[in-house]
Amino acid sequence: MIAIAERTFGVLALFAILITVGTVVALTTRRVPTWLSGDVALPLATSIAAVATVGSLVLSEVAGYTPCTLCWYQRIAMYPLVIVVGVAAWRRDRQVWRTALPLSLIGAIIAVWHIVIERRPALGGGVCDPAAPCAVRWVEEFGFLTLPTMALIAFAAIATLTLAARAAPASEGDRRVDEHPEEATEPAG
Repeated sequence: MIAIAERTFGVLALFAILITVGTVVALTTRRVPTWLSGDVALPLATSIAAVATVGSLVLSEVAGYTPCTLCWYQRIAMYPLVIVVGVAAWRRDRQVWRTALPLSLIGAIIAVWHIVIERRPALGGGVCDPAAPCAVRWVEEFGFLTLPTMALIAFAAIATLTLAARAAPASEGDRRVDEHPEEATEPAG
């Protein structure tokens, strides 16, 4: 059962890589398609954050994998993204990048450091608790997808998707506080 969950999370991480690469290409060529606007980008980013959150909980609470200190810090950055980006998707608030991007970047930096420690445990230098060492690779799918690697992919996907939602042409019904502040608020009733 746990092996199936690990493989599923690995496959989803591969899809997230494709989404991230495609979104980066769209952003760098300044050709963000209309369909990638908040109607797709933000719900997709929310889904990625939710899967990462549920995955971390399944692997720690069901599989019994003990999260290390760096895992907890990555969770601190990931868990709020489910709510922040989810509410933004519901409200069609394409300015959520202002909150999601810093959280994603902080989480990504921690994930990169975690990957380094996995590869070179001597560099850990007391960062982690000996009872839950950061160098333990609980999961290694397809020869390279460890838990911090999957977290890094999720943070990158969320960051690029929120930037794509910001960059995409506005669709009708989008609430753009920066352009039409009077339309973004409900009249007092």
